[in-house]
Amino acid sequence: MHAYWDILFRAALSILALLLVAKLLGKQTISNMTFHDFVTSITLGSIAGNLAFNESLKTSYFILALIVVTAVSFLLSYIALKNRKLRNWISGSPTVLIENGEILEHNMKKLRYTLDTLAQVLRGMGIFNMEEVAYAVLEDNGTVSVLKKEEYQFVTKKDMKLPVKTQHFPVEFVMDGVIMEKNLESHGLTTEWLEKQVKRKGKQLSDVFYAVRGTQHQLFFDFYEDGIQKPVDRE
Repeated sequence: MHAYWDILFRAALSILALLLVAKLLGKQTISNMTFHDFVTSITLGSIAGNLAFNESLKTSYFILALIVVTAVSFLLSYIALKNRKLRNWISGSPTVLIENGEILEHNMKKLRYTLDTLAQVLRGMGIFNMEEVAYAVLEDNGTVSVLKKEEYQFVTKKDMKLPVKTQHFPVEFVMDGVIMEKNLESHGLTTEWLEKQVKRKGKQLSDVFYAVRGTQHQLFFDFYEDGIQKPVDRE
């Protein structure tokens, strides 16, 4: 029975330790999986897994290993920030796959990046004809950035010289049925004001599942009862 409690404690400790390390390393480690971030994540995962289940080694060894890996990761991040040449080696660098509408076969071969993979990525971006692409770049985090040829680019309001309205950051007032009082207060609004807006929809505040003020200060409400008799999909 003691072994079960020990594993339970070590598993919980490994999760908490990983959360702490992730907080220390920052959002970039999660969002941008560069070479450096990939190696760091794999190493941390391996250490945490052993911390949870490998009873033959002391817990203090694993904690020390986590500290060392975190410190080295910080050091590499600092070096990459200060030295551009080493940054390319530590984090990798972007590689052009398509230039002026021409596929660079040498770069594709060097990266072992197939045409099937490239076509799949482009389709995921809504590009089914490769002739629409002027430039495609494989970024150091594995994503592909694309610049379409000018004749295939979307027309903007600036191109058409249309008036542009000021946009605001969306503000959520109700999340999962809970009123976000701090959001209301920071924008000079009250719960009474929100209740009046809901009543205009013929509903009560308790009926609201989600409420947000959009980029043009328009209000959007989603209620618990949607009134959809036959939903297209239901889990």
